[in-house]
Amino acid sequence: MRFGEVVRDVNEAERNPLGVGLERYIGLEHIEPENLHLKTWGDLSSDEVSFTKRFRKGQVLFGKRRAYQRKVAVAEFDGICSSDILTFEPKDDTLIPELLPFIVQSDGFFEHALGTSSGSLSPRTRWSQLRDYELPLPPKDEQRRIAEILWNADESLQTHLAVRDAAELLTESIAAEFLRSDWPRVPCEQLFTKGPRNGLSPNCNAEERGYPTLAIGAVREGRVIAEGNVKYAEISEGDLEQFRLRRGDVLVVRGNGNRLLCGRCGVVDLVPENCFYPDLLIRLSFDSEQIHPEFAALQWNTSEVHSRLLQRAKSTNGIWKINGKDIRQHRLATPPLEEQKDFMKRLAPANDAVERSADTVRFTEQLKHRLANELLRGLHHVH
Repeated sequence: MRFGEVVRDVNEAERNPLGVGLERYIGLEHIEPENLHLKTWGDLSSDEVSFTKRFRKGQVLFGKRRAYQRKVAVAEFDGICSSDILTFEPKDDTLIPELLPFIVQSDGFFEHALGTSSGSLSPRTRWSQLRDYELPLPPKDEQRRIAEILWNADESLQTHLAVRDAAELLTESIAAEFLRSDWPRVPCEQLFTKGPRNGLSPNCNAEERGYPTLAIGAVREGRVIAEGNVKYAEISEGDLEQFRLRRGDVLVVRGNGNRLLCGRCGVVDLVPENCFYPDLLIRLSFDSEQIHPEFAALQWNTSEVHSRLLQRAKSTNGIWKINGKDIRQHRLATPPLEEQKDFMKRLAPANDAVERSADTVRFTEQLKHRLANELLRGLHHVH
């Protein structure tokens, strides 16, 4: 079937949302990549927005701008959304509503969306092109069984995400308590052995020619996680020497469509040999005589410290960015080195809990992703 034969893109306008009882709005920044659930939204009664596109509970919200970010969610309430969000629902009972979100989340759909996107700075796909996407559609009883499997996988993922979030909250509260002490707060430019430097982003290839590099998704939970985030590009030996990653480097996300992910950092541990970092990441080289890199990264990612950095972030074409000047002026607490070391030892059990739960989340995400792609391609029948 073609996508447009079984799905409609609903274009419903509402110019007086408060007057009809709508309270919430959704922008692209509110949709998390790879997460079907909306965790945040805007308040129409307090924020000034120009959105007029209405969505309804149960519709599938798809971010058509920068489709590579894989932003898909199921609306759990009525509201207003950005015009960069398409609102899908089944045309009739040929396709059951429960399966639609996973079709839109599938690799095949995103490959089609990326292949039909146009524009250099802010590429967008259009409904007129998405509706031509071809998909195998099984009978309805098979659709129900596939949807049940995938929603069970999603429920498991949400449970593990809640455990990870609780572990991160515990770590954050312990760190915040320690950082409340009256430690000296020093501009970062005084803590670096080398100034912050943007990475290198040559054209990548699918044949794994050249050297490995990272996607910005590698920076997660205060770590740099190469697994599932490696690409390849051909660069010179000279460039490799300048941008090769080393253990203990700290990478900061220079730009992201999600404001809360902009400015996050992670410590490099294990990356492929001769791996270099891309332009949307900034490398920091901390002076270990003043501050341990792990301690710097830990406090950098706490809500209070990170929010101070975000005050400097600027938005261009929907991407929030910070620069080297912002980072050099950013301030970090610098307790004596022994205090830093002792604190990191005390925090180790909580950090271990975060890492274990984060590993479980990644495994569950990969399992759900593989299940969806195989079942929706019709590679397996569900018995």
